[in-house]
Amino acid sequence: MTRPDPNSPDPDSSANQDDAVWLDLVARLEGRDQGAGPGTAEGREDTDGTEDREGSRTDGAGADSTAAARPFSDFDPLGLSAGLPVEPSAAERLARSQAAAASPEAADGPEAARGPRDYDSADEDPFAGEFVPEEPPSLAGTDPLTVLAWLGAVGGPVALLMSAMFWRSAPLMAILGMVAAFAASLVFLIMKLPGEKDEHDDGARL
Repeated sequence: MTRPDPNSPDPDSSANQDDAVWLDLVARLEGRDQGAGPGTAEGREDTDGTEDREGSRTDGAGADSTAAARPFSDFDPLGLSAGLPVEPSAAERLARSQAAAASPEAADGPEAARGPRDYDSADEDPFAGEFVPEEPPSLAGTDPLTVLAWLGAVGGPVALLMSAMFWRSAPLMAILGMVAAFAASLVFLIMKLPGEKDEHDDGARL
């Protein structure tokens, strides 16, 4: 069994030194290192720990307890969270809601901020009622030519399709009559379109 070389570095001590260096860095970034100035590590060896012969510093139990006492969520070296609002915890929100339900006067205080789900039944949408559509216009007063034109425009292609499927021996005059009725109806409906658009009518109907 060979004896360990006393001059060889101990791996456990190297790991402890690395941990101590990281703890010191975190403590300085958090502003916990109050006794240290911009100087070298010699000014800190009396308060935080000791320094070995290689120049690396080993912290004592004070740095370990300081780093362990402060959670990682509070790590803010740049100080960006100083001006940000603090979100209340679930227990605080539950306590506020119970207090607001118990005393309505407390709900009007500065702490009772209304959220997107806080609404009253009186603040309902006026358009949230039952929708009643308008009565469709009656066809009694419609122009007969317009009705015939729509029948020709819709019935012409349907008649051609049905004749191609079930009446293949249809005479040529019947086919030409269907095509002519469709073309005449389409031209009549296009001519019935308004030539100018009303400036106050955007064409939308709700």
